[in-house]
Order: sequence, then structure tokens, then C-alpha cells
Amino acid sequence: MEEQIAQNCEQSLSVSKRHSLRALSSIRSLINNPNTSNSTLSSLLETLTRSLQLTDSDSLTRHHELTLLAGLSLRHPHFSPLISNSLRSNSLLFSSYSPRLAAAAALAVISDHTVDDRFFVSLCFASSVSVRLWLLRNAERFNVRPHLLFTVCLGLTKDPYPYVREAALNGLVCLLKHVVFEDVDLIQGCCCRAVELLRDHEDCVRCAAVRVVSEWGKMLIACIDEKNRIDCLDVVFIQLCSMIRDMRMEVRVEAFNALGKVGMISEIVLLQTLSKKVLGATKEKKFHSLGAAECFEISASAAAGTFVHGFEDEFYEVRKSACSSLGSLVILSEKFAGEALNLLVDMLNDDSVTVRLQALETMHIMVTCEHLNLEDKHMHMDEADVFSVLFFIGRSHGNFAACIIKEIEPDSDDKLGFDNARVAAFLVLAISVPLSCEQNVRSIPPQIFSYAVTLLGRISYALSDVMNQHSLMAYLSLCSRLSNFSEANFKGEDTPLHEAKSDDPNCTTEVSIGADIHMQKSSDEASKSRSWIHGKLKETATSRCQLEEEDEIWKALNIVLAKVRNVWSLVQSGFSKEALRILRACKEEVLTFKAESRGFDGALLFSLQYFKVLKLLTKGWEQFVPAKNIHHYEQGELEFLLGKLDRSLRELRCRFLGLSKEEELHVLELMLVSCLLRLSKFEICFYYTTMRNLSSTISHLEFLHQQGSTEPSNFVTAVKKSLFEINISHTSYRPSLFNQLLNSFSLSQLVFHGRLEHVHAELGVPDNSSENPVIFVSGLPVSIPFEITLYNISSVNRLWLRMTMSDETTQFVFLDSNLLGGCKDAKKFTYVAPFYRTPKASFTLRVCIGMECLFEDIHSVKGNGGPKRALAYLCNEKEVYFSRVSRG
Repeated sequence: MEEQIAQNCEQSLSVSKRHSLRALSSIRSLINNPNTSNSTLSSLLETLTRSLQLTDSDSLTRHHELTLLAGLSLRHPHFSPLISNSLRSNSLLFSSYSPRLAAAAALAVISDHTVDDRFFVSLCFASSVSVRLWLLRNAERFNVRPHLLFTVCLGLTKDPYPYVREAALNGLVCLLKHVVFEDVDLIQGCCCRAVELLRDHEDCVRCAAVRVVSEWGKMLIACIDEKNRIDCLDVVFIQLCSMIRDMRMEVRVEAFNALGKVGMISEIVLLQTLSKKVLGATKEKKFHSLGAAECFEISASAAAGTFVHGFEDEFYEVRKSACSSLGSLVILSEKFAGEALNLLVDMLNDDSVTVRLQALETMHIMVTCEHLNLEDKHMHMDEADVFSVLFFIGRSHGNFAACIIKEIEPDSDDKLGFDNARVAAFLVLAISVPLSCEQNVRSIPPQIFSYAVTLLGRISYALSDVMNQHSLMAYLSLCSRLSNFSEANFKGEDTPLHEAKSDDPNCTTEVSIGADIHMQKSSDEASKSRSWIHGKLKETATSRCQLEEEDEIWKALNIVLAKVRNVWSLVQSGFSKEALRILRACKEEVLTFKAESRGFDGALLFSLQYFKVLKLLTKGWEQFVPAKNIHHYEQGELEFLLGKLDRSLRELRCRFLGLSKEEELHVLELMLVSCLLRLSKFEICFYYTTMRNLSSTISHLEFLHQQGSTEPSNFVTAVKKSLFEINISHTSYRPSLFNQLLNSFSLSQLVFHGRLEHVHAELGVPDNSSENPVIFVSGLPVSIPFEITLYNISSVNRLWLRMTMSDETTQFVFLDSNLLGGCKDAKKFTYVAPFYRTPKASFTLRVCIGMECLFEDIHSVKGNGGPKRALAYLCNEKEVYFSRVSRG
């Protein structure tokens, strides 16, 4: 049978174009079939080789033929030498090939990793941009002589197309991984060219140029004599410092990453990076630039304020990179580390948790190398934090606070210095004493509360989580009118007259009694004020306790999610068993929060679903780490696994309301990974469908980044760039490209920013069981009374009932939006749905409610009148039992 197909293909290739393409399709099937015999494959090889030599073949047919030869070489390596020799023997034909065909030919001959130098160079300088780009990115797959590859890459750094220049610069960096160059002139020439490209118009080229200056600069340093080595180190460092004010965030990040790798730098240059003001010692210090062709000089002052600018950058990625780079440099100089600490302590208050953690890591490095010298000026708080702490000390320990208040003393003019921070702190402590729960608390002089009014703005700002400014003013006014009675007075309890004390120690008892009588006259007003103040404070205290409890749960949940992020390095290293064990532990930890959640169900359920997604990703990733692979999935198993992953991601995105942009971006990146996993496996890729999903996800990511004015991650940028290149070059299917993109993925930390509402449903059929089935007549529709409860559903949502029989016969019934209403909480109703395909025997239906994913592209599904988009299911399947009765 195989031989007959091969013979038919050979005959068809020489007929019309339509028959040729059909024959090539048949050949592809035979090549991809692992059971095709070697004799048939040999026959196909001869057929394809002979067809390539026909002069009347069109370019499209030749391209398909060369691609098939490449596929044959990759899938059946024992044919690689024959294919390579055949193509090399016909190398004269390459001159008549288009650049795209030549690239396809190159793909076919690289299976044995040897390519003729002349052939390689001719392709590298072909007119097609996509060919040059492809060859540069796959240069490591060719056994080309290093110096020839160096010459080609250096020459293509002047290519008019930016992506080619970027690939050429990356090629120069990759060369250093395998080859050591000792020619100083050659290395200096490469550095000189890279310095020129630091001013390129394209940011991707500038990023690559920074890497070349860093890596080739270190090579240059290693090759020169000891006398000039320190100066050369300083030159490389200063040249990189010039890039930290680049307009693009990615370039600034790359520059700071490179600064930390340079090595031993002069202390004066290091100190200059911490000050925007040019230091006297660096004003006159000049060096020859790496671009030394014109003896151009560069000043040490070019490094002025490098890390100051880095820590002030608007993007957290740059600030984090600056902290990381600083950690590599503080070990070089104790003086530099001491002055750097002044900047670093401010980063402990950064808005980004990753920056704060990196700052702590840098401090840890200082401790390790004994360069951390903390001073009093580094141990500071904001005033509001101090006031808040003192207020709660007074509420909790009234007698202690009342004793401390005696420390408030007037100045020589019998006035309090309100500008004195110490006095302001004592006032805050004093006004909290009447709120203490302790018994027999000492009294506070009423003028203290009057003094506190002068600091109303500062105090109310610090106590904003306890009471607002109006409530605080009312409280201070009341306390200032109630004289110096103790907490018992304030709570409305009677105090013997002889215990009342005057503010003035020289005052007579009569005056003290008079003050008490005046106090009793205003008791009605005071009572009302007391009730109001206590009510407000009780309400605020309850709210605060609830907020504190919620805050603790949020913190605990985010700590668990931080652990999950660290799991991904284990997954990428192939330790999937350990990763799955940690994920299980995190899931169990989150489940313990559920009893205390009080409205956190949405966030907790999102977390559990997120863990499920990561579990499926981990199992899928095993297929791409063969060295430590613990389980190999068959084709059907892997397809089933990735199907579950897609459904789980769909639910993660559809079934939770209130997702922040950061949370939605996180989910979309995981959807990109799912698409790339499919595309990395030829057997399950569904190329065109998956590529469409990939493009759609990228579009959603772009839209969200534009809305939030945020920069995409390096992973998203790489996928977007590769997608663009595939579209413009019409590259054939290449699993290796998608594998490379997967390797560039790193899991960022998921941080919750607010409450989430869980979209779900409950479904039931009253009084239905296997012993009490619904009665039906075969061939006639049967009505099913469902009791449905919907949670957080709006009228915009499109809901469907999915009813499936044991033979997988499925019927969809649309739930009218009028039934849903606009209720965001819960809506319960009864709905009678018809089922039309009643069989000739008793049966069971599996029923569930699904919601169309509105972000999905509209596509056709099986069955007339069914959903137009993929469904996210809102409840578990419910079994409904039916019993057949004969027609009367």
C-alpha cells in the first residue's frame, strides 16, 4: 500500500501544479507516519531529489519539497547524510533559488551540522531579510568557523534592518560562549562597533549593543596588560553608565544588569555613581573611549548619579535592576557601601514588593561582606506611624500613659512648644487616655485637649483609620469642656466631690466644688456627646478590627502565592515531583483560611483554581525536560491534559469578577504558555487554531498594557516579536521556535489587589433519583423542571444548559437573559427545559450550566443553535434519571 502511494506521488509530481501539491501532501503523511518502512522513505527521498532538479518546477512546489526533505531529515536522522550530500551535489541550483528557498535548503542540510562556508556566506548576504534573520538566529546549528562567523556577524551589524542588526549583535555575544579570542585589535574593533550602536534609533539594537559592550569589554580587559587593566575596567563601566538615561525601559534594565558584571572598578568612579554632583576628583579624570578610532575621550563624570537615577526611575523593573547591580558592587568598597546605604534604605519603602525584597537582598550582601554600617539616620519612621502607635498605647495602657503625660512641661514663657516633635507625641498619647478600658485611670487636664486642637491636621491624618477629622474635633471639644475628671467621669459615672481635683494647685476646695456643680449642670449635653462619641468609636473599632482581620488574611494569602512563584524554578529544572508537592501544601494552607474568610470566598476559590492551573502546567512541562522526565504521556493523554489546562484557564478568566489589570495580565500570560505548549508538540498543535488563539491573546495583552500604561514582560515581548516575524516571513512550522519562547517564560508573583466575586451556579431537579425518575415517551420531547440558583450573573452573560447522554449525544438549551435579570448576588428560579432526543430505553442525562466566554473568537460548534463561543462551566454535572413508558 505504501509503495503504491509513493509511486502515485512520483507520477503526480510531474503532472499539474494541483496534482503536485496533492502528491506532496501524501508524501508529508508518509514521512510523519512512524510506521512507514525505510524502503518507502528511500523511494520518497529519490522522488523529491529528482523533482528538485526539474527546471520547470515553480517556487512554491520547490519550497514544499525542500521543507519535506528537512522534515524527513529531522524525523528520520539516518537519512540525513544522504539528504545533505544530495543537496550539496546540486548546490549550483541554489543560485536559481529565491532566498526563501535557499533558507529551506539550508534547513534541510543542517541535520548533520556541517555547511559549506561559501554557501553559508552567500545565504547570509542574500537579499531576503527573513533569510538573514533566520541564519543569524540559527548560526549555532552550523559548524561554521568561528572567525568566519565573527566576520559575518560584525558585517551584518550595519544591516539596514534593525532585527538583523540585533541578531548580529546577539550572535557576537553567543560566540564568546564557545570561543576565546586573543587578538586585541579584533576585540577592540568589535567593542568600537558596539559603542556606535549604543546610539542606534531602535531600542532592540541598543539593548543588544549593551550586552556586546559588557561581554566583549570583559574580553578586552582580560587581553590587555595589567598596567592598563583598571583604566579599561573604568572605561567599560562608564560607557555602560551612559545608557541609564535611555528613553526605553528595557535598555535601562539591560544597562544596570551589565553594570553589576563589570568587576573591579575604581572607588572614585563608584562614588560618583551615588552623586549627581560631579566630584572634584572625577572632574579631570579622562579615559580613551572604547570607540577609540578617533581617540575620543570619555570623562569619569559621565557616571554622575547613575544609581540615583536608577532608584528614581518610574519603572519598578529598572529600580529592581539598580538594586541588584548595586549588590554586586558594594563588595568592592566599604566606603562605597556606606554611602550607597543612604540611598538603599529609601528603597525599603518602595511601592513594589520586588524592589523592597531586592533592596533587602542587597543589604544581606553588605552584611555578608561586613560592609553594612547602620546609623541613627537610617532608622527612621514617618510621623504618622509614630502617632498611630502612641494613640493605641494610650487606649490600651491608660494609667501608664497618664504618668508619661507629666513629662509635658511649658517653656520659660509658660507655653508649650508645639513645633517640638516630642510635645506633639505626648499630646497624641494624652488624648487617647480617656478611651482606655482600665479602671481608675488618672485624669488628664482639659487644656491638653485644647492644645491638641492646634495639631488637628497632623493628628487626624495619623488617626484616619480610627476617626475622621470632624469626629476628632468633636471629641477634643467635648473632652476640653468636661474638666479634669477621670475616665469614670467621662463614662458618666458618679465621683465623690472630695475626689474632684482642680487644675490649679492653689485653688480652694470651694472653687473645685464649684467646678463640679458647673459640670453637673451641663451633664445632659455631656451625656449626649458621650453617647455619640462612644457610638462612633465603637463603630470605628469594629470596622478597624474587621479591616485588620481582613488585612491579615490578605497578607497570608499573598505570602502563600509568593511561595508558588518560587516553585516555577523547580518546574523548569525538571523537579516536577517536588513542585507538585509544594503546590499541594499551598492548597492545603489556603483551605485553612476558608472558615475565617468572611467574604474572601472569591479570592480563595481563585487561588485554588490557580493552583490547579499550575499543577496542569507542571505536568505538561514534564514533556519538555527529557533529562529528568518522570512520566511520558501518550499523545491522547497529553492532548487531554492540555484540554483540561485550557478549560481551567478559561474558568480562571471568566468566573471571577473584579480582577485587576495585573491579575488579568497574569492569567493571559499563562494562556500564552498553554498555546506555546501545544505548538511545541507537532502531534497536538492544531497549528492554525492555536496560532489564532495566540494572536488573540497577544491582542488582549496589548490592549490592557495600553490601558494601564504599563510595559509588557520580556516573555510577552518575545512572543509578540516572534509572532510578527512568522506573519511577515510565512515561516513553516518550527517547534524549536516555540520551545525557545517557553524557556524565556518566568512566573511572576500573583498579588491580590481587592475582593473578587465568584460566578457560579447551583442546579437541581426536585424529587428526581434513580428510584424516582422522570417519565417519558420514546420519540417525544420530555420536559425537565430545573431549580437554578445563579450567583453574580448579569444580563450581559449568555448561559446555556448542556445536556449529554451516555452516548455523548449533546443538546444545548439557551437560558433567556430576561430570566437572569441584573442581580449581582443570587437569583433563584425554576426553569422547565425540553429534551428532544429521547431514546427507546430508559436513560440518564448529565446536565450542567455553561457561560459563553465573551473574550473568545466566535466560531462554529456542533449542533444547531448551540453556543457560538467556548463555555466556562459554572457547576458540577447533575445526573437526571429517566424511565420510559409505552405509548397508551
